[in-house]
Amino acid sequence: MDGTIESRVSHEVDNWLRWLPRWRPGTHRGRSRLCRQCFGSPIIAAAGLETDVPHAVQHALTMRMKLVIDASVDEYTDQNLPLLGREMRLNEERRKTSGYRPAEGLDPEFKGLDLDPQPASDAPYLFTFGELAQADVPDDAPPPPPPLTPEEKAAIRVELKLADDYALQVGRRVCSELAMHRDRIVGAVAEHVEPQVKALLADLDSALNSPVWPHER
Repeated sequence: MDGTIESRVSHEVDNWLRWLPRWRPGTHRGRSRLCRQCFGSPIIAAAGLETDVPHAVQHALTMRMKLVIDASVDEYTDQNLPLLGREMRLNEERRKTSGYRPAEGLDPEFKGLDLDPQPASDAPYLFTFGELAQADVPDDAPPPPPPLTPEEKAAIRVELKLADDYALQVGRRVCSELAMHRDRIVGAVAEHVEPQVKALLADLDSALNSPVWPHER
């Protein structure tokens, strides 16, 4: 695969299409808050997934497109923004020496999701992934880097603005390319997702209409 936005978007759409037949409706508790990656995302709109599509299906595609954007911004930073690139490398080195990181190494379909479901008041958890990540801090963590000079801070702010502007440009190109794949994205949802959602709704309707369902007295 070459490094163009077009080829990267096409590659990640292909990966998402291979994953989609394995998707199954979730049985865990629903989300208690909106997903910042998906709610109002132009990526979802460009793909034609903004209406009546389960969040997990939307999220899997959103995160794959985020991989494309992040990779392009990282390349631009390495080539054009030396101070910001240095700070990012130092931050990555510090993260590698940190403790337990349960969100690392996940497939794109699961990145950005809550690590732990919301607890029930009558069934508390013995531990959560979030608590383990916070508690596991190594004793030999490297010391923080020396503070930046005012000049370095000003330069990094300029480079951050350039990186943000470039990310917006790449995001627009990704959405434009993603729209070219809309027919096969929507077709795959109709083939693999909609039948499962309809079956789930039919089971729910059957359970609600069951003669053993407790009626009001």
